[in-house]
This record gives sequence, structure tokens and C-alpha cells, in this order.
Amino acid sequence: ALNFSGRIIASTFFMFHPPIRRFGPVPRVGGGNLCLVQARMGAGTPVVYLDDSLQMGPVMYCAGLRSYAVPYENIILEIEDQVAVVTLNRPDKLNAISPELHEEIMQVCRQLGEDDGVRVVIWTGAGRGFCSGVDLTAARPQGEHQPRSERIDEYGWIGRQAIEIYRNLNKPTIAAVNGVAAGAGMSLALACDMRVGSVSSRFKTVFIERSLSPDSGMSFFLPRIVGASRAFDLVYTSRFVEADEAYRIGLLDRLVPAESLLDEAKELARQIAFWPPVAMQMSKRVMQRGMESDLEEQLRYETHGIVFGRRAPHDVEEAAASFREKRPPDFTGE
Repeated sequence: ALNFSGRIIASTFFMFHPPIRRFGPVPRVGGGNLCLVQARMGAGTPVVYLDDSLQMGPVMYCAGLRSYAVPYENIILEIEDQVAVVTLNRPDKLNAISPELHEEIMQVCRQLGEDDGVRVVIWTGAGRGFCSGVDLTAARPQGEHQPRSERIDEYGWIGRQAIEIYRNLNKPTIAAVNGVAAGAGMSLALACDMRVGSVSSRFKTVFIERSLSPDSGMSFFLPRIVGASRAFDLVYTSRFVEADEAYRIGLLDRLVPAESLLDEAKELARQIAFWPPVAMQMSKRVMQRGMESDLEEQLRYETHGIVFGRRAPHDVEEAAASFREKRPPDFTGE
């Protein structure tokens, strides 16, 4: 049974196609929640979304829930083999960050952070650019029209985005930098744990050109990645950093052919996703903490991290058993 918008009424759908797995709830863009539901339907196993009004729509057909996609307006989210690919989808604006795109970035970070089926997250951009920074043509409310919570937020909305990607999204992250990454777009790439690029990758700090000092976390990320003096160079001159130099100074970790950029990023993500996910998440947490700690404090935190990493008894046993039996391990996170 279809309603006038073409969506399937949930009660009728599940009468004929019983649900076999549920995910969510997932925050819905514009308010409310979505619940992803896997249902048995003939030879295929589709995932559909179920919203608060019990209306449904297709997400993406899959086999055994190895892949699915979730509807957003300004990003494309695809999940396959435990790897999520988040594509900023405003190619006509070089994926500049509008208020709407910012809100979806925040929501997708929360969604992926809570999804145990996702082990690695790749960020990339649609079209010929990764992200050109904040969209200055998309005005945000100011002054008395600005929400009170934003008016008194010491981090600012773009700072909150840096925290969400770097700190709160507790999975390994990879930026597949498919073109220019400038300003807050460069900061988004730097907030990721690793960056894969090609000859088309370019970086530019931009802020001084707008009579601004760095924001969006750049003053935190950039010196830790390239060193203090190089960070001063890039901020003071606001010059373009082309792919070869970016790879040489550490802005890029892998330099690959442009035509295979996303495939190479996915292969790297699959290598990471192979390993025990709880230990991997604790590895990320410990490594991040190490950039802000002295040696003694960090040694104590490493011990703390090992305790949490071993809260997946199956994987602890599997690591030892697979080594003894000389076979590939099967890590589940349990």
C-alpha cells in the first residue's frame, strides 16, 4: 500500500515482509527520528527507513546488510563492509559548509558513533573539491536572531563541528581529499586521523585573507601534524600547498592516482576495519590523549586503555586462538 507521497505504510509492508533486524533510532534531518529496518523480501534483503509517522521509504537494497545508504539532503552516506563513506554533497559550491550541511555533519557523526556496524569512517567531497570552507553566501542568524545557546557558546558552531569529528566520533577516520581543502574544509580534513590524496589535492589555510585568525580547530591540528614553524608558514602566507608538498610535510599520508582515490581510501579503511574494533577505538583514544599528556600521565592512561580494550572477551580470546592455530582472526567486537 502506498500513500500519496509514494512511501509505504509500515503496517501493510511488515504484514507481508516481517522485520528481521532494526537499527536506530537515527536523528532525522529536520527533526524526529528514523529507524532503519532490515526486512525479508524475496531473494533480496532491503533496508527501509521508518519515521515517526510510520511511513517508510527505501534506503538501499543489499545482501545480508553488507551495505546501505541513509537519506540526507547535503551529504551522501553509504555504508559497506563496516566502512562508512560520508560525501559532502554541495558540488556547485565546492562543498562549502552551509548551516544545513553543518547540521547534517553533526548528525551523521552522532549516528555513526552509535552504530556498532561501522568501524571506519571516510570523509570526501562530491565533484572537484573536498571542501572550500564555510559558505559565506549562506548567512547564519546573528545577534538577537541567533539562538541563545549559540550566543553564549565559547566554542562556536564551527568549533563544535571540530569536536564532533575529532573527539566524539570514536571511530578511525580517513579524509579522501579529492580536490581543494580550504579554511574550515582544511580543518575538517586535519580533524581526521589520516588523509589520502592525489595530484588534485590542494590545501589552503585562507583565514588571514578574511582578516581572521585560524578557527575550526586549525590552530590545534596543523602544528601537531606538520610542526610549529611549517604551521606558521601556512597560516601567515595563506599559500596553496600542492599535493607533492602536502605529502612531503605530512598533510597527506598516502598519495595515490586520482582515478583510484576513493578505492584506495576504502582499501585502507578495510585494512583498519579487519582488526578488533574495541581495541581500535581505545587505540584512537589513547593516541589522541598522548598528544596532550606528559609521559607519566600517558603511561597511566595506556594502562587504563588496555583495561577497556579487553572488554571484548571474544576478541581477546580470538587473537590468541588465531595465533596459535595459524589462521586469520575473526574479530566481532564482542
